[in-house]
Amino acid sequence: MNLLAIDTATEACSVALSIDGECRERFEIAGREHSQKLPAMFASLLAEAGIAASQLDGLVAGIGPGSFAGVRIGVSFVKGLGLGLDRPAVGISSLAMLAQAAVARGAQVVVPAIDARMNQIYVGAYRAQQGFAALLDAETVQDPKLWLAPILRLDANPLAAVGSGWLAWSEVLLSRLAQTPAWVDGSALPHALDALVLAQAEFAAGSARSASELIPNYLRNRVALTQTEQIAARLAARQKPV
Repeated sequence: MNLLAIDTATEACSVALSIDGECRERFEIAGREHSQKLPAMFASLLAEAGIAASQLDGLVAGIGPGSFAGVRIGVSFVKGLGLGLDRPAVGISSLAMLAQAAVARGAQVVVPAIDARMNQIYVGAYRAQQGFAALLDAETVQDPKLWLAPILRLDANPLAAVGSGWLAWSEVLLSRLAQTPAWVDGSALPHALDALVLAQAEFAAGSARSASELIPNYLRNRVALTQTEQIAARLAARQKPV
């Protein structure tokens, strides 16, 4: 089975291809240039593999959470490709991709978190299940200082904490965990390659649907703080004790 996965939900842009189980990936830090970089990455990966888009059997989209613009770019690209080729598609969470990478490193439980700006994080919890990241605690958008960490089993080690949320809010988040993670990787970013791993099981189970049904997983409906909130945040920062 030939599957193509795309993720542009964060500052990373990645395209991955699986041809009968043999995988390859293009990955770049794109900043805000996803729409410029994605077509070329897509074309070069297919050319390297020696296949045409028409030979793809299914598509995988990173559906967020993450940057609103980034999520839209990736989902729109996969949706357009899927409708044009009449191929089924699967949507995979950005947090699930982070968790899958940690499970591949040996983590039994993963708490992935992505910096959502506006003093918030996108966060969830996953556990290893036969080599795959399975949802343990619902994905939400949270104020890090108010986050209620999942109650984990004592045998949940090794526990991994991954994603940009841990880089931005490490001290706050660590203070709210009852267990000390085996490792914290705040530089971890979602990879389309990990989306492929998770999506293959869904294709095998017949869970793929029309690309027209792909829906972004924003987790919140606001892009930025209001002007009043921005002023309040700056005043609060100035009043912090040194």
